[in-house]
Amino acid sequence: MDPAEYDLMDAAEQRMWWYRALHARVAAALRAESPHGPWLDMGCGTGGLLRSLSAAFPGQALHGLEYNPAAACRAAAKSGARVVAGDAAALPFADASFGALCSMDVLCHAAVDQRRALREMRRVLRPGGLLVLNLPAFRWLHSAHDRRVHNARRYTAGEARALLREAGFAPRRVAYWNALLLPLMVAQRKLLARAEDSASDVAPFPPWLDATLHAVTVAEAALFRIGLRYPAGGSVLAIATRP
Repeated sequence: MDPAEYDLMDAAEQRMWWYRALHARVAAALRAESPHGPWLDMGCGTGGLLRSLSAAFPGQALHGLEYNPAAACRAAAKSGARVVAGDAAALPFADASFGALCSMDVLCHAAVDQRRALREMRRVLRPGGLLVLNLPAFRWLHSAHDRRVHNARRYTAGEARALLREAGFAPRRVAYWNALLLPLMVAQRKLLARAEDSASDVAPFPPWLDATLHAVTVAEAALFRIGLRYPAGGSVLAIATRP
């Protein structure tokens, strides 16, 4: 990932609508299952999700792993979690160490061997442990932002489900989200096509716009809870267990 992206992430991830929506969905998945034991955020970046989980689940033992040592230090300082620098393909943890493992937009990275990383996730999860993945959706949405953060892959829900089964996980729910805002995402990425030097999607929004976008994601989540399923979205949220 371009070094500047870590600075943007660090500044935005507690306030920007997309991060708040993502963190809320991860917390809801964990709250629904209440997995026992420590939880790991693999590829924790600068620690925004860990900080959100610490606030949502006081007293929960939280760990993080991040490839970039400087970002790992930021994550530890921000969240208070135990964060180490390391490689997703060779996790520095014993077998069956964690009751839950989260990984947000990591398997898609060019430097990550997604199948080796999934095998490692399975190894460090306890039997019955919960896996929560967020993945960018649809190859045709690949944009300048993907290049800045070194995303090499995007997924359909079906591809994510098949990948989990191949790695020995039992998918519980694999669904698109950021669906109601997908038309705006397509317009921004494909029609407006911002210049390369300002291509990151992680940037401050005017407060009124950020609040509006976040309200749309809240409404989308409420509709999902009452049974509405979306045929497409900007991301795939995958929830699975380790048998």
